[in-house]
Amino acid sequence: MALKDYALEKEKVKKFLQEFYQDDELGKKQLKYGNQLVRLAHREQMALYVDLDDVAEDDPELVDSICENARRYAKLFADAVQELLPQYKEREVVNKDVLDVYIEHRLMMEQRSRDPGMVRSPQNQYPAELMRRFELYFQGPSSNKPRVIREVRADSVGKLVTVRGIVTRVSEVKPKMVVATYTCDQCGAETYQPIQSPTFMPLIMCPSQECQTNRSGGRLYLQTRGSRFIKFQEMKMQEHSDQVPVGNIPRSITVLVEGENTRIAQPGDHVSVTGIFLPILRTGFRQVVQGLLSETYLEAHRIVKMNKSEDDESGAGELTREELRQIADVIFATVRELVSGGRSVRFSEAEQRCVSRGFTPAQFQAALDEYEELNVWQVNASRTRITFV
Repeated sequence: MALKDYALEKEKVKKFLQEFYQDDELGKKQLKYGNQLVRLAHREQMALYVDLDDVAEDDPELVDSICENARRYAKLFADAVQELLPQYKEREVVNKDVLDVYIEHRLMMEQRSRDPGMVRSPQNQYPAELMRRFELYFQGPSSNKPRVIREVRADSVGKLVTVRGIVTRVSEVKPKMVVATYTCDQCGAETYQPIQSPTFMPLIMCPSQECQTNRSGGRLYLQTRGSRFIKFQEMKMQEHSDQVPVGNIPRSITVLVEGENTRIAQPGDHVSVTGIFLPILRTGFRQVVQGLLSETYLEAHRIVKMNKSEDDESGAGELTREELRQIADVIFATVRELVSGGRSVRFSEAEQRCVSRGFTPAQFQAALDEYEELNVWQVNASRTRITFV
C-alpha cells in the first residue's frame, strides 16, 4: 500500500470545500460549504458537518480514505477550514468572548516582539486546538449501512462506523479541557498543553528557555481563563432486542459526545450514531498496568433520533386515511409475530420492535388504540402487557 501524501490530501480537501456546489430551485449554483465557511468566520455557526456523499461526488477515493482513517482526516479537514477562514471573513466579529480577547492580545504581543526578519506566522506558536473556534464532524456516506453493536470489533478501530441502538444512560453535560494554559511564576512565560485523553497530568516545571538557562526552577500555574473547554457528555447505547441472538444478553457501547452534538439524545431514545471507533488512551500508572487489552468507545460525529414525530422527521403534511390504515396493519402484524403461539406480549417489547422498524411511538399508540376498540387485543391498566382476545 502506497504512503499517503497528506499535503496533497489537504489541497484536495481545500478544493472540495471551496468549489463544491449544489443547484437551488432557480437553477443557480450555491456553494454549500463556502456559505457555511462565511458563517463560521462570523461566529454565526459553530459546527461544520461534512456530508461524505458530497465528497463521493467529487472524489470517491477520498471518501474511502476518510472512512478508513477518520481521525487523521478529521484533523486534515479542520486544518484546511482554519486556513480558509480568513479568506471568508467579511467583517469583524462583534460578540467576543474571553478567549477571543485573550488570543488577540497574545497574537498582538507576539507580533510586537517578533523579529522583522522572521517569516513564520505567530499563530503557529500556539496549539491549533486553542486557535480553532469551530467544530468539524463527518456525516457518513449512504453506502455505509448501520451495523449491530456486536459487529463493531477490533478491525473497526480508527474507522468511521454507524451503529443503531437504544440509549440506556446519559451523563450530564460537563466542560472538558481541550488545551491547558499555564503561566510561570518566575519568567512569566506561557506554556500550552493539548489534552488528548480523558485524564492528564498537569505540568509543574517551566520548560521555557529562560528558566532552563537561569536554572530558576519556575513553577507553572494553571490559567483557567486562558484554557479552552468544550461541552462533553458520555452516553451508553445498547442493542435492539431484535439484534440480540437467542440466548445472549444485549451488548452495549460507550459513546463520547462533544460540542454541538450534546443534549440530542435522552435515555430510551432509539438513535443512529455515526462516529470513530477508538481505544481509550490511558495515562500515568494505568498505562503501565493495562497490558495488551484496551477499552473502546465511539467518538460521536452525528446522532440521529429514530423515534421523532412525523413533523420532525420530514415536515410532510398529514397522511391519508389509507396510509394510516396500512401503517396500522403492519404494526398489527409486527406485534402478532412477537406472540408466537401465545396470547400476550410485553408492551415495551412490542413498542421497541415497532420503533426499530421505523414507526414512531405515536403511530404505534394509534394502532394500539384502534385494534383495542375493535376488541382484537386488550392492554392492561398498568400498560405492561398486550393480550389478544
